[in-house]
Amino acid sequence: MDEMSVLEMENIEDNKLLLKIKFYIYSFFKRFIDIIAGLFGSILLIPLCIIIKIMSICHKDFAPIIFKQDRIGRNGKTIKIYKFRSMVPNAEEILEKLMEENEEIRKEYLTNKKLEDDPRITKIGKFIRRYSIDEFPQLLNVLKGDMTLVGPRPYLFREKKDMGNFYNYIITCKPGITGLWQISGRSDISFNNRLKLDKKYALERNSKEDIKILLKTAGAVIGTRGAK
Repeated sequence: MDEMSVLEMENIEDNKLLLKIKFYIYSFFKRFIDIIAGLFGSILLIPLCIIIKIMSICHKDFAPIIFKQDRIGRNGKTIKIYKFRSMVPNAEEILEKLMEENEEIRKEYLTNKKLEDDPRITKIGKFIRRYSIDEFPQLLNVLKGDMTLVGPRPYLFREKKDMGNFYNYIITCKPGITGLWQISGRSDISFNNRLKLDKKYALERNSKEDIKILLKTAGAVIGTRGAK
């Protein structure tokens, strides 16, 4: 092995070490911000729960306002996410029945993983979804460390088979409350394009990109772009 080859190998190793250090610093500050946001969000969650519960009772909906569901976490781990319930309590059973009875609904859901006019969404649910309030309890997931502020939105386990090779890239990240999908139109984006956006984020994530996504998220929520 000549001298140039040795130098090249040393440079490669130095670059790998530098990238690792940068990633560790990025991960440290990302977690630090997550903890601060999680603590602050947990305090705001108390009055928000009271308001939504009162609204639910006024609409004769006495079911629990918090919805828990298993999702795919980092490295494929099962995490239980929290949301304000925006659908009727037996939403999963109704979806299965709808797909059995209506082939068009079945095709729409299997293609997009959502329904354009979902009959399972409650009146309050439409409002809290429009302004992304339903996702607010996930700040508890962020505080626990299951999720982060910015990352791919958590996927359902039944979606895994449709994720293909994208799955291997996406699970390298913690799921996020917001991400590229959120600022690109959310419900206006097809499932396949959502996968492409999440892969892009997984490969290119950095502090600058996270800040940009957070700022754009605020604009998307205020403008209710793609929220359904």
